[in-house]
Amino acid sequence: MALDPKLLAILACPEDKGPLLYLEDEDILYNPRLARVYRVQDGIPVMLIEEAETVDAGEDARITAKAQAEGIQPTFAE
Repeated sequence: MALDPKLLAILACPEDKGPLLYLEDEDILYNPRLARVYRVQDGIPVMLIEEAETVDAGEDARITAKAQAEGIQPTFAE
């Protein structure tokens, strides 16, 4: 289930308050600045810092490359 575009337009990382990348097919919101993944469960973003997963450099590179290749834009412009 895709997130509502209106919701995406206001979603920010709860820690650094910056924009996120939404990878719909993986059900994640990704913060490339902190290399942190926020899961989307049953169409609801889990935006709790303690629930986020920090990814290693390889996974960061994969997610970032995928977002660039697919033209995924941040949730909002800084």
